[in-house]
Amino acid sequence: MQATTKGDVRPVVLVTGAARRIGAAIARCLHAAGCDVALHYRGSRDEALALVDELERARPNSVLPLQAELADFDRLPELVAHTIGRFGRLDGLVNNASTFRQTPLGSVTPADWDVLFASNARAPFFLAQTAAPHLQASRGAIVNIADLYAERPLPQHSVYCMAKAALVMATKSLALELGPGVRVNAVAPGAILWPEEGGDAAARDAMLARTPLGRVGTPEEIAEAVRWLLFDAHYCTGHVLAVDGGRTLAG
Repeated sequence: MQATTKGDVRPVVLVTGAARRIGAAIARCLHAAGCDVALHYRGSRDEALALVDELERARPNSVLPLQAELADFDRLPELVAHTIGRFGRLDGLVNNASTFRQTPLGSVTPADWDVLFASNARAPFFLAQTAAPHLQASRGAIVNIADLYAERPLPQHSVYCMAKAALVMATKSLALELGPGVRVNAVAPGAILWPEEGGDAAARDAMLARTPLGRVGTPEEIAEAVRWLLFDAHYCTGHVLAVDGGRTLAG
């Protein structure tokens, strides 16, 4: 489905963590829907440039790659400024970038806390703050990628769960602060991509047994939910959309 356009102007969306996995699927989906995309990445330079090349071949002059460490506060306003400088507008912000790691109680350090909160809570909030005037001008939207573990804890991942819970509250608070001009929503994925390292077949089977639809979701299903919230969910704000195969029903 095509994104809503205003005249001949294509919507512009900034997607963080867009080089790989779910972020790349979001970038592809939005680009296919007619958006120009500012594609942020941190260390996945080769994957980011390959994706840029792919999308640029489909539609020239439609993608802007942006490298930044989101823990570096000064880089956050630059991402928005470079997007505006290239495309002249901003219609959507997708806060997808995320750090995920174990933090077993008794071994957690302030560095663990800072790393997990930087990408999962602090950067999304300050990017939203910086982007807000531009999104108000375009009557745009923000979509945050949350997690079902924002509401139900995952053992040995307390700090990650707390950071995602903060992101969910930011979604609701920003929806209140920025309405009616800007809608702010979130997607809470369930099991989508199994970890690239350390995958446990027994844990996977147990997770699927608790999922009524009985399967892992796809990055494309998350991407389509993001697209819908950005462009079609005109009467939704402050909402966290679970895309989890019904897993939250199983307790």
